[in-house]
Amino acid sequence: MARTVSSFSVTADGKGDYLLNFEDEDGETLELTASYEQLDLISEAISEALDADEEDALGVDDDEDEVIEE
Repeated sequence: MARTVSSFSVTADGKGDYLLNFEDEDGETLELTASYEQLDLISEAISEALDADEEDALGVDDDEDEVIEE
């Protein structure tokens, strides 16, 4: 079963990679190392997922954006 993220951090490790730390609601942690390229791909995937769900998440109504000319 998937766990819920309660906190996370991303820090440079000083060797060209990044350390990703995730903590779940039970306090369990997961530590991963990722390269710049991997982190960039993760960032792009997150951005694409958020863009796809943006209207639903923000409750945007297409009709509200229309300008009515009189």
